[in-house]
Amino acid sequence: MTAVASTSTRLPAAERRQALVDTALRVFAEGSYRGTTTAEIAQAAGVSEPILYRHFASKRELYLACIDEAWRRLRTLWEQAIASEPDPHNWIPIIAKSYVCLRDTNQIVVSDLWMQAVVEAGDDEEVRKFLKRHMREVHAYIADVMRKTQEAGVVNPNRNAEAEAWISLAGGLLGTIGRRVGLLKESDFAAIRDSRREWMTGTKP
Repeated sequence: MTAVASTSTRLPAAERRQALVDTALRVFAEGSYRGTTTAEIAQAAGVSEPILYRHFASKRELYLACIDEAWRRLRTLWEQAIASEPDPHNWIPIIAKSYVCLRDTNQIVVSDLWMQAVVEAGDDEEVRKFLKRHMREVHAYIADVMRKTQEAGVVNPNRNAEAEAWISLAGGLLGTIGRRVGLLKESDFAAIRDSRREWMTGTKP
């Protein structure tokens, strides 16, 4: 693997921490939480393992930081796309295409990291608490977008924005399963997206 920073390069603490998260995101996405070691991440980042532990007390702490970073990137993508799209009719499709549907496998998707974290949550109280807080934050964002589309007359006002946002979260996890095990094809995701849009807006795509 190509190191993102050489061991001879001294970076400010914040930059080093970010470089470690960037590298860990890629390594975790290519493998798994349980199957990845901090030694592998340190090597990929071009640092020693003790340096990694100066910034993160454990692999779990690093992994949770990766989930936060993946969500930050996705939220930024959504915010920029929505800000540049004047037609509210396209806001929910923007979210669906970058979150639920199949896409470039090189793109790191937050729901992929959730799936791995859920496996750990049964045995780890800290992971459970983190996921509960984190997924409620994502839910709140999606619910807010849904309410705004309802105010714009796009989404049926009788739909419960809170409930629909939870369904959207579930769709992201379905997308992860579909990709990981080869359960669903792009055409399946297109059909799901079209059916969901008809349910939300009352009109056929």
